[in-house]
Amino acid sequence: MALPPTSAGPPPERRGLAIKIGSTTLNGPAAVAILVLLLGLVAALVVWIRPTLRMSLSAALWILFILYWGAAAKNAAPTQSAESPASRAVHTRLLNLSLLLLFLPMPGLRARYLPMTRVIAGGGLVVQALALLLAVWARRHLGRNWSGAVTVAVDHQLVRSGPYRVLRHPIYTAMLGMYVGTALVSGEVHALLALAVVVGAYWRKIPIEERSLRGVFGPAYDAYRKETWALIPGLL
Repeated sequence: MALPPTSAGPPPERRGLAIKIGSTTLNGPAAVAILVLLLGLVAALVVWIRPTLRMSLSAALWILFILYWGAAAKNAAPTQSAESPASRAVHTRLLNLSLLLLFLPMPGLRARYLPMTRVIAGGGLVVQALALLLAVWARRHLGRNWSGAVTVAVDHQLVRSGPYRVLRHPIYTAMLGMYVGTALVSGEVHALLALAVVVGAYWRKIPIEERSLRGVFGPAYDAYRKETWALIPGLL
């Protein structure tokens, strides 16, 4: 027996490529055009910079870090409260600027502050690799409590395991370590300036984050602060 015809709705719309620039989202051909343009600019930049092997290795460690961080961010818990969009935007812009300065040989900033030796470059790569491992270790212990912005997650917990037994902000320590590593590998002033910018970014962010955590955990966080260091054991 034949079944009566059913009224099916229109087929689901296939979602194509979408690129968000600021508050504007581009879709379809416009997004493809922007993507092609960006890839062309990146290719032209690489040809212009002509990175050395040591800087290529440093860049590879950064790419590995970004890929891991992007994958791990999917497991973050829902946010209960967060810093203002304006505050987050300031931090994001500072990080973007510092990362650009780290690798881009800006005119007038290519003077060397370190001699170009294999020992220094190798040491920088080791520092960067160790910092990457610290970031992964800390991220695994932080689990779903992690967020790129200063936020309070649902069921937020005060993590005191792994590197958090000694440091309150080991991920920031790791980030600064990666910048130090690349600055050693580069040896040029633009990388040193990038390190100064990122230090300023975290110098601004840490007090905001600690005020937020103290508001959540109260005396427990005060006790935790007395027992730990912010970034560097025995120094800071």
